[in-house]
Amino acid sequence: MEVQDQESLGRWDGLVSRDATSRNEAMENICQEVMRKVEAIKPLPPTSPTPSGSPPTSDLNDTLAHLLMLAKRCPFEDVSERCIRLLQAVQDLGIRIPRPLGNGPSRFIPEKEILKVSKVDARTQSIFEDAFAALGRLDNISLVMGFHPQYLESFLRTQHYLLQMDGPLSLHYRHYIGIMAAARHQCSYLVNLHVNDFLQVGGDPKWLKGLDGAPQKLQQLGELNKILAHRPWLLTKEHMERLLKAEEHSWSLAEVIHAVVLLTHYHSLASFTFGCGITPEIHCDGGHTFRPPSLSQYCVCDIANGNGHANHDDPLGNQEMCGEVEVLMERMKQLQECRDDEEASQEEMATRFEREKTESMLVVTAGDEDCNPSRDISRHFEDPSYGYKDFSRRGEHVPTFRVQDYSWEDHGFSLVNRLYPDVGQMLDEKFQMAYNLTYNTMATHKDVDTSMLRRAIWNYIHCMFGIRYDDYDYGEINQLLDRSFKIYIKTMVCCPEKTTRRMYESFWRQFQHSEKVHVNLLLMEARMQAELLYALRAITRYMT
Repeated sequence: MEVQDQESLGRWDGLVSRDATSRNEAMENICQEVMRKVEAIKPLPPTSPTPSGSPPTSDLNDTLAHLLMLAKRCPFEDVSERCIRLLQAVQDLGIRIPRPLGNGPSRFIPEKEILKVSKVDARTQSIFEDAFAALGRLDNISLVMGFHPQYLESFLRTQHYLLQMDGPLSLHYRHYIGIMAAARHQCSYLVNLHVNDFLQVGGDPKWLKGLDGAPQKLQQLGELNKILAHRPWLLTKEHMERLLKAEEHSWSLAEVIHAVVLLTHYHSLASFTFGCGITPEIHCDGGHTFRPPSLSQYCVCDIANGNGHANHDDPLGNQEMCGEVEVLMERMKQLQECRDDEEASQEEMATRFEREKTESMLVVTAGDEDCNPSRDISRHFEDPSYGYKDFSRRGEHVPTFRVQDYSWEDHGFSLVNRLYPDVGQMLDEKFQMAYNLTYNTMATHKDVDTSMLRRAIWNYIHCMFGIRYDDYDYGEINQLLDRSFKIYIKTMVCCPEKTTRRMYESFWRQFQHSEKVHVNLLLMEARMQAELLYALRAITRYMT
């Protein structure tokens, strides 16, 4: 394939325009190029027809997979319809076309529920169009986050700034750090996404053979990546000093801040990816196949109506736990009344925190055995056996991190903003958006104040990391979060690669998928802030 052809087929630039005429022109060019390639393939002799058509050449594979992705995911209807027609035309010429694998953007949530959000919400549709225009794709994470458009807008703005706008680190460094961070949790979805982006911005393919093929400066980040991902309470100013005072390949303070924000962003995004059962992108490995389906011949019309894969019914739909929501609402009401009646002493509050912290160590993550990452993923980081360990296993004692001594609002926010302007503000808005997001509903109940429940979830996650709020009564956590929910939280936050569909379905069975996605946003942001607090405190101690 000539370079010129690769550019005309590979960039798809005109399709992201908001101008329908520009999109139409780009689509015309793509149609002509695709048909030229198809017609250049020598047809099979008439004596040996195959019911599903001949498989495309490798030249066409990527193009047809990209067209399939656009047919299913492009928020501009004119583009998706043209892509469906083009695939139909290719199939009519006897060429086998790809079909989607899996059940939509998530293994846990029915595709029709995810896709109907943008159809009924003009704001979500507009955000999807902006995301597509910026990246040339609408990824599965964004589609699932589309249940909460206010949050999605904040998330995409922050991520775009971290990856693409002016900042201390070069573009290819940013994507490589994203790969390193996602690989710590064996998140092949994010690794594959950023491998493609890394190469697109001119990254050296040799770096992708393994961390030891990357520059020494990035290799030095391996220790920080490892500790932040699994045991952030062990971070000290000495770890920062080793980066900032390296004789060769040293980091600047601004670069370290940028790297820390990227590492924590992708550690926590790996949690969200596993917690929502995010599936591979349609045009990537694992997202499509050229094999014909086993039951009947696949027709291109299936792309439009979603018949390219199995139905996705909820197996627990008829076994919901009756009264679960009402019990939780009653407990919230009783706790509020107790708050009004009496206030526990500071000593009692401290005791309750320590008790909850100790109990959180006894919560066993799902499949609590070691997971060995594949070589394909583990080459992007060092020490694959290093994982999450509870504070006091093997007699380790980690002092409690008191938010009153070092908080995001009073300390971390200003440090980030000073060294990486505007990012502190964006992160703060994103944290606030996840924490304060509410529709005042619980399952089918309306006009419910959920602030007590949201605070319990956030503070439980911080408690697992040893972080204590002096003004919070940790006795509330056991009243509001049951054991199956705690197992889900701990697994998703600490060992997300072990999250299963059964775990997702076993907590809050009467709640809607959108509410469970909201829980996952809370878990993601609380985890990111916890990691950031430990890293920023270590940087502050180095500076003073």
